[in-house]
Amino acid sequence: MEWRATPTATGRPAAAASRISARTASIRASGGTVPRVVVVGAGFGGATAARCLAAGGVDVTLVEAAERYVACTGSNAVVVGLRGIEAQTFGYEALGRARLRFVRGTADAVDPVARRVTLGDGTVLPYDRLVLSPGIALRFDAVPGYDAKAAEAMPHAWKAGAQTVLLARQLEAMPEGGTVVLSAPANPYRCPPGPYERASLIAHFLKTRKPRAKLVLLDAKDTFSKQKLFEAAWAKLYPDVLEYVPLASGGAVTEVDAAAMVVRTDFAEYKADVACIIPPQRAGPIAAQAGCADRSGWCPIDPVTFESRLVPGIHVIGDAAIAGAMPKSAFSANAQAKVCAQAVIDLMAGREPESPRLINTCWSLVAPGNGISIAGVFRPTDGLLADVPGAGGISPLDAPDAVRAQEAAYGESWYRTITRDVFG
Repeated sequence: MEWRATPTATGRPAAAASRISARTASIRASGGTVPRVVVVGAGFGGATAARCLAAGGVDVTLVEAAERYVACTGSNAVVVGLRGIEAQTFGYEALGRARLRFVRGTADAVDPVARRVTLGDGTVLPYDRLVLSPGIALRFDAVPGYDAKAAEAMPHAWKAGAQTVLLARQLEAMPEGGTVVLSAPANPYRCPPGPYERASLIAHFLKTRKPRAKLVLLDAKDTFSKQKLFEAAWAKLYPDVLEYVPLASGGAVTEVDAAAMVVRTDFAEYKADVACIIPPQRAGPIAAQAGCADRSGWCPIDPVTFESRLVPGIHVIGDAAIAGAMPKSAFSANAQAKVCAQAVIDLMAGREPESPRLINTCWSLVAPGNGISIAGVFRPTDGLLADVPGAGGISPLDAPDAVRAQEAAYGESWYRTITRDVFG
């Protein structure tokens, strides 16, 4: 079905927390002590889970290595100079005031038998339940020639921050008439529409700032999220700027030479002035160390509680989780955190968690002020999160410019709302 975007409630953490509080009266029943939960990772998922658990009467310790959070959501706009990196950067001061313990450090090891987390400085944190929201790790072993050093010449910019700024500077400095090569990985990866929004905005940048330049988008798959909408926009806005090469036409990158700025596929070799290589990904390192990641590199979970299917007592949310049809996005992580927090409280109080319904909405820009979106509703089905038939939808293919502008505004409004609610 087609769906016309309207503002979507984020499910404010404060409101979710108040609902959680109403169901925690018996949480101390088993021994009279306050249960201890450690949450690792303070992104959209971990920070939300920690807030909700703390509001529900749980003794929460939130562990985060970074001094500030730099959001990937919206960072494609930074790449092309539409906003500064400061618009993506958030402090943790509000979390430190949210009735939880905020610990700056790296979670190096999990002992699931003794139920404790060891930090890089040797601190040991015992837990009754552990929530992991570790985000992604980039698989630098997946593309021959592409490693952390190569990323300094060919930035991935898939973890926002220094890499985002580096790619933006490279585009600014690129000579007129240059070539940009952008690669998209095979599924699964963080933010399914992200590479195609990036391609759209880079194409707009080239069209308006370097009109003799060209963008080549190499894709390791033939289908992708919101494909018809993106392709229609490319045909209308960037017919002479953007060349799309899908898997069937040799779009999978087989090797890069960062020193020579060359990107190779099975069928061709591309000399780039700027190259953005987005490699395959897996769950953040602590997930594998804890035993929660399977051979795919991601973490299978129970779709009702988000408890690991491999390690009892550990819950995994956000990008690291295998969430079935639910995509890896900030919206998803935020929604999963609320469900997981309530499930943890219910389990520790001896109650059966309710089967949830979760929502995800994703907005993308195909040009400044020109947005498209897709929404989905998900429920546990046969051990996975599956689409609810007939729910959700996608932007109309033939929407007028006014609707596209409205969708872009909705996406920006959602970003301001969710970041304020999560980070204060």
